[in-house]
Amino acid sequence: MNSKFLGTGVALVTPFKEDLSVDHDALTNIVNFNIENGTDYLVISGTTAESVTITKQEKTEIVNTIVKANNNRVPLMLGIGGNNTAEVIEQIKSTDLSNIDAILSVSPYYTKPTQEGIYQHFKAISGASPIDILLYNVPGRTSKNIEPETVIRLAKDFANIIGVKEAGNNMSQYLKLIKDKPEDFLVISGDDDLALSVVLAGGAGVISVIGQALPKEFSKMIRLGLEGKVKEAYNIHYKIMAIIDYIFEENNPAGIKAVFQALNLCSDAVRLPLVPASNELKAKINSFLERL
Repeated sequence: MNSKFLGTGVALVTPFKEDLSVDHDALTNIVNFNIENGTDYLVISGTTAESVTITKQEKTEIVNTIVKANNNRVPLMLGIGGNNTAEVIEQIKSTDLSNIDAILSVSPYYTKPTQEGIYQHFKAISGASPIDILLYNVPGRTSKNIEPETVIRLAKDFANIIGVKEAGNNMSQYLKLIKDKPEDFLVISGDDDLALSVVLAGGAGVISVIGQALPKEFSKMIRLGLEGKVKEAYNIHYKIMAIIDYIFEENNPAGIKAVFQALNLCSDAVRLPLVPASNELKAKINSFLERL
């Protein structure tokens, strides 16, 4: 199993200044905060990073900032995906991947391909990628589930497809994947609320949103889960359970940015069509953090 991606990865936000330009100083601080508090690897340019409203130039600059701040301390995963297969392949070929350990590639959205179409999409990406690939299944955003049979088929057919970030919030689907996967294939939770349960069932860990704001607690919980220390792990889960619900109550990443604002790590600014968290949600988040 690819041990680079065992444990807790975090889907980094893109911090903005009040004028909505990228706040590279805040991003550097968030990277350091995570590495110093136990996060095992970093995921760049995922949904939580507002990747759909980031320009190509900004993405390059963001990657450079994270690579510099990381300084080879933990593995890096970069989001490169979309619903235009040829364009995804072109992005892979034109991106400097020398400091990146794997690509996270979301299932095609909006176009609603068949399972065979999804398979052929990732087959083409596999052939074009010089580094490892993790599939990203998030049917709540793509409107199309990657069925477990398709994931397992891809896992068996292509050596550089090393895992899946599964974010369907469906425990039954997680169990099917874990039961049928090749031994070294990674099933990684993309659902913060199910992450511990997935790990205890045999999953490899999590790519978390809340984990980047509570890296010490969240990474310890996942580590305990991987060690089979169920009671100790769930003690932490129950302590942080409420805030997992809070950060997804309105939209992601407005919720996690409200947490970061309360921790003085970055502003709560997001780009339209997203809007910042409401004052009511911020009050709940602040109250939770004070109790914690």
